[in-house]
Amino acid sequence: MVSFIPPRSVAELEVQFGVRYPQTIGSLINGDRVEDGEETWSLQYPATEEVFASGVSLAKEKAADVAEQAAAAFKAGDWRLKPLSERQAIFYRVADQILKHKDELAFIQALETGIPYKQFQGFHVPRAAENFRFFADVASTFAGETYQQMERYLSLTLHEPIGVGLVVAPWNAPLALASMKIAACLITGNSCIVKPSEYTPYSVLRLAECVIEAGVPSTAVHVVNGLGPKAGAALVESPSVDAINFVGGTETGKRIMAAASGTLKKIGLELGGKSANIVLKSADFERALDGSLMSIFAGNGEQCLVGSRIMIERSIYEEFASAFVERAANLKIGDPFADDVEIGPLAFKSHYDRVCSYVGIAQEEGSEILCGGGRPEGADRGFFIEPVVARAQNNDARICQEEIFGPYASLMPIDDLDQGIELANQSDFGLVSYIWTDDVPSMMKASTGIRAGTVWVNTPVARDLRAHFGGYKQSGIGRDGLPGSIELFTEQKTVMLPTNPLFMPKLGTS
Repeated sequence: MVSFIPPRSVAELEVQFGVRYPQTIGSLINGDRVEDGEETWSLQYPATEEVFASGVSLAKEKAADVAEQAAAAFKAGDWRLKPLSERQAIFYRVADQILKHKDELAFIQALETGIPYKQFQGFHVPRAAENFRFFADVASTFAGETYQQMERYLSLTLHEPIGVGLVVAPWNAPLALASMKIAACLITGNSCIVKPSEYTPYSVLRLAECVIEAGVPSTAVHVVNGLGPKAGAALVESPSVDAINFVGGTETGKRIMAAASGTLKKIGLELGGKSANIVLKSADFERALDGSLMSIFAGNGEQCLVGSRIMIERSIYEEFASAFVERAANLKIGDPFADDVEIGPLAFKSHYDRVCSYVGIAQEEGSEILCGGGRPEGADRGFFIEPVVARAQNNDARICQEEIFGPYASLMPIDDLDQGIELANQSDFGLVSYIWTDDVPSMMKASTGIRAGTVWVNTPVARDLRAHFGGYKQSGIGRDGLPGSIELFTEQKTVMLPTNPLFMPKLGTS
């Protein structure tokens, strides 16, 4: 039985946590908050549907001006010419500054998204700090190559900052993800412009202020808030922007890629997913159950890497499905700021309506809703939905092929690992995948057979920033992590030096 914890009002939360959300959220340009613009939009607390602030969209021409200012600052060398040791020291201070404001940053994100506060405080904000520490730590290892094999020449390769990087941040994990991209962009000497989601404008702005307070020049990092078709489009199309990293939906990623093609920008896209989660009879049952629940329901299920297609070996299907449904139906839903809440409201109304629509879609296609899908008892307001578990009719069902991006799990029995791999690959997406087994050959077979950018073995979510992260097929282009991020935000230059003076033909002489 789902237990519902009624949410408190924004005013009550602000008093309890000692944080007041500003009434108007603009942009951050050269360290100054700029609150004039051509359009506004309302920010709504998902748990109570209260409008608690207004966002101000920077005018399109002003957004283009920011890109030009960032390019000018790069050329002037305000940040680029600082010795690496100074940039590293500043990054360590950034990490400290983020942790100093941990409770405030977690509060803002929970208010903006409805994802539980304890998840932001316990994981997302510390991860944001760790992202800056990581890139500071590894910056000293960045190196080119030297080739001596060509007779008479020594070939050197250099990595140079690309110029202005644009980070388009998502709403579901604004600080954990934006910080990773900002850190990668800045540590190599670039200027950085961040375009947050219109649903999370203040959390990213406060992150940028922490970066500036720690010592990064205000001319090197800017936040442009606004609506995508105007402020966002101006940045994507600007010739002053040299590289773009976008995390978000696949259709938006396609539009950004098309718009960026006019100036041939370098681009990295981390897009949608419909990840397979394969559970074999050789798995540790309880560990697979715990991990499968976490992989779909953490973060309200609003993650591109959720294990939403759960494929269970037929011999354990009934036992596993029964235990999974029992646990899902027992999740605590409600107030994102309650200590024991596990699922908060979905982030905004149109998204809530879309997730709810897949209950009817599943039934129309012949799939069976095993639990959830309605409003929790006592939830007379807010974008709350009882976590959904459905038995899919087959892998072709829309609930198995379309990214729902919510607390919605689809279960399917499979005969064996071979069928699981085949079905896992029958998808337009290929971001991540999961395999639960204690059999080493099965681990290796799944790891090589599944066409996805990451295969997690006996773990729900783990990231090593030294490793590549990104997707196959319509889950993206390029890779995050140390090698991919540095490649995106740098240019590679080759310098060829003759080892001895060269004999030159004397053209133009008789």
